Amino acid sequence: MPLTMNREVFITCAVTGSGGTQDRSPHVPRSPKQIADSAIAAAKAGAAVAHCHVRDPESGAPSRDFTYYREVTDRIRDADVDVILNLTAGMGGDIIFGSAEKPFPTAAGTDMIGASERVAHIAECLPEICTLDCGTMNFAEADYVMTNTPGMLTAMGGMMTKLGVKPEIEAFDTGHLWYAKQLVADGVLDSPALVQLCMGVPWGAPDDLNTFMAMVNNVPDDWTFSGFGLGRNQMAYVAASVLAGGNVRVGLEDNLWLEKGVLATNEQLVDRAVTIIENMGARVIGPEAVRQKLGLTKRAPAT
Repeated sequence: MPLTMNREVFITCAVTGSGGTQDRSPHVPRSPKQIADSAIAAAKAGAAVAHCHVRDPESGAPSRDFTYYREVTDRIRDADVDVILNLTAGMGGDIIFGSAEKPFPTAAGTDMIGASERVAHIAECLPEICTLDCGTMNFAEADYVMTNTPGMLTAMGGMMTKLGVKPEIEAFDTGHLWYAKQLVADGVLDSPALVQLCMGVPWGAPDDLNTFMAMVNNVPDDWTFSGFGLGRNQMAYVAASVLAGGNVRVGLEDNLWLEKGVLATNEQLVDRAVTIIENMGARVIGPEAVRQKLGLTKRAPAT
């Protein structure tokens, strides 16, 4: 398949994530105010989309607390810069098994809830975009399985569509794209869809270019995709995704470093991505252009 470079690129900043990065860098935001402030700074640096998880402000542990999501949402919407809000809906599908001989009962850290509860904060905050992790996958953290069954995805995807929130399909392997296309064929998700290609997340798709292009080649031509790689390959995937016709994601969820020995902030990572994109001869587009491209509806600040 010949490459068609994307000349009008939008940047998503994944602000904090739910991994154990909060103790590895002082720049990983914890409180709702810190998360919102970091998203706003990333928007001012050139990010059109802010992808947000929330954390317990004291421990930094990942959280599903409604009040944190509400505060982050309100602070971002009240900001003096426009940005598209993308909230995670990936929490609440975690199973940590016991030993190989006695997998049950499940171990501490298991957080498995129903579809309606997983989407409840989306219904409350009504972001323009929310994530839909489109498959079950082993993670390289103990015996941890990210669980997204076909029935769960059908239920969650249908709720997102009914709410008028654009699902961002998180594809960690080619089979996730296969099922995403089935969700569209079944009328659960609208077409054209939005996809995030997640490269190098153990044990999903490895972050080599052959695998990346296999992922790209499984995205329907009329869909919009972004791509990212973890850690030191984050900026390499900025270039690779643009060259392959996609958009880009950077941020502290995926990578803590600006360069060897230098811890990054979200806005520094966005600024570096802007430089790469523009040096390739492409243009970074803002949130209003992305809304037109994806058919999004901007939500007003709370009154």
